[in-house]
Amino acid sequence: MPRLEEWAHKRLTPLDAVVFEMTTNAYEVYDALRPLVHSVTLVHPPHVALVTRVQVKTDEKAALALAKLHAVGLLESIWIPPDEVRDLRALIAERRKLKGMQTQIKNRLHSVLHRCRIVLPPGGPFSEKNREWWTKPQLSPLEQTRVQGYLETLDFIEGQVEKLEACLVQTTASDPRLPLLVQLPGVGLVVAATILGAVGTISRFATASRLVGYAGLGTRVHNSGQTHRSGRITKAGRRELRTAMVEAAQRAVLTHPYWQEKFERLEARLGCNKAIVAIARKLLVVVWHVLETADRHAQAEQVARSLLRLVYRIGVGNLPDGQTATVFTREQLDRLGIGQELERVPWGSRRPRLPASRLAPTQG
Repeated sequence: MPRLEEWAHKRLTPLDAVVFEMTTNAYEVYDALRPLVHSVTLVHPPHVALVTRVQVKTDEKAALALAKLHAVGLLESIWIPPDEVRDLRALIAERRKLKGMQTQIKNRLHSVLHRCRIVLPPGGPFSEKNREWWTKPQLSPLEQTRVQGYLETLDFIEGQVEKLEACLVQTTASDPRLPLLVQLPGVGLVVAATILGAVGTISRFATASRLVGYAGLGTRVHNSGQTHRSGRITKAGRRELRTAMVEAAQRAVLTHPYWQEKFERLEARLGCNKAIVAIARKLLVVVWHVLETADRHAQAEQVARSLLRLVYRIGVGNLPDGQTATVFTREQLDRLGIGQELERVPWGSRRPRLPASRLAPTQG
């Protein structure tokens, strides 16, 4: 890798076509080679499984097979995201890794309590008010040292997650698509940012079913001759998008009457887990449409609360043109074409007043 550019300038010509598989440093290699050659094709490894999984595989055989496939037009390059999408994906991935480590540490602390037969305190063992409680249980010196190390690691991870989320706010606060996504039930700042990072630009997907397939939420299909079978979801796509939509679906069925009704009808036939996945797939279809227009099942008051919650997360100082929270909320409601008659928004113990809508009031 340190000698890549030097080698490329000596060996490659504007008539060459370069093909290689997606790896950790694939985007960097693409950026380095693209200006020097005719074309660069970046291939998804599962699409060339006959090359990567053969019994006898050498670099020469793999290169020859890729060259033959490319010569007859059987290789399709993956989408090369721009720098801002790459950065957003890297930020989301780093946060996901840290949250996974955080869960591991909490599980180890639970294991200590279970092993020592210690009853959990009221309010949860990891709440701020119970931090001193961890010094009170009668543990051996070894166990106490381990617990202290786990708690310090947990504090460090939480601090790193807060920094990443602050960076996430700065990265996405000015994106005009963000309010379009947070209007959906179950979609907050992190889920919306995950969707934006995974999708990139919605124009890449001609239909909603293409986006569903990209997330791996489409069903497996075998249709040959007189046989037609469909099975579980493919899980062949961007994992973080699929996970984000399942998380959004789990929250949507608890807070929105339309999705609650859908879930109850599906649960009776499919069971809880499959019903949640089905709701996630339907929500992703809504995402495809909502990036262009408003959600037709949206409730103005609930959307307004979601927008105020978004302002709270990103900070009023990050709003465009120095807007206040209520002005931003009204502007986004008008953009979505809903809530023209909504004057106040229930927000905790307060009911902030919204500016008057610029749209004509709806006819009742």
